[in-house]
Amino acid sequence: MTTSATYYVAIVNSLGCEGESLEGLPQDRVELVVGDIVDGTVVDKLVSEHDAVVHFAAESHNDNSLTEPGPFIQTNIVGTFQILEACRRHDTRLHHISTDEVYGDLALDDPQRFTEATPYNPSSPYSAAKAGSDHLVRAWVRSFGVRATISNCSNNYGPWQHVEKFIPRQITNVIDGERPKVYGAGTNVRDWIHAEDHSSAVWTILERGRIGETYLIGADGERTNLEVVGRILEHFGRAADDLDLVTDRAGHDLRYAIDSTKLRTELGWAPTYDHFEEGLARTIAWYQAHDDWWRPHKEATEAFYAAKGQ
Repeated sequence: MTTSATYYVAIVNSLGCEGESLEGLPQDRVELVVGDIVDGTVVDKLVSEHDAVVHFAAESHNDNSLTEPGPFIQTNIVGTFQILEACRRHDTRLHHISTDEVYGDLALDDPQRFTEATPYNPSSPYSAAKAGSDHLVRAWVRSFGVRATISNCSNNYGPWQHVEKFIPRQITNVIDGERPKVYGAGTNVRDWIHAEDHSSAVWTILERGRIGETYLIGADGERTNLEVVGRILEHFGRAADDLDLVTDRAGHDLRYAIDSTKLRTELGWAPTYDHFEEGLARTIAWYQAHDDWWRPHKEATEAFYAAKGQ
């Protein structure tokens, strides 16, 4: 495996705002293939042409899974099956991207964090579908000898994230002079990691990870939702209580927390953004400079939430 390899990016079903994030990348190293991950013909051809596959593709927004769970089953489970079968046929190295949400949640006052040994206890259609995909990967490793690794990552933030996600939604609300919207009492805790750090961890696992192993990826970024929104408001010079508490999400997990000791000690990985506030400030600046990218999606996103009192 070399860094001069060509990378293929598959966008499920249609090319929307995601395609713009590829602008400026070297054309001789990137080819965009628009297709459906559950289409075995498309998947098999791409897998057959490459020495490694990193399976990022997923339906990943919890709120959407509560409204329409069907696509999450198709993409996360059936799509993973198609990739596994193609990797089995062509003996292609696979790295499967999962989430910490497969473990359920922790009590707010629990000193423990998720580890690779934490039992699965998913709470939503999204996390259940991702848990199912993880089990498929492990079964194909054991039964068929597929050369795969798995990583479970904490909540990502950074540029190019859709405005339906928590941090971009709050940033763009404040940019527009609106009040941020926070579920319930705002005490739910998420363990934040910058998307660039997630990517660097995946590259480390792809290069040095042991086949059949699982690695948890996190950057020690635990913050309550109120703390995150408070930092955003502070950045814009607004009061920390200048927000609205709205109807809570159904089955809302209390706390996620990642123990990434195995990844750090065995593979030598460490995050670049080890201070959440620095990464958040850069993310805010990016959304301020790219309103032409996110604004076309903002109105529909807010209408979706408004219909649910959120």
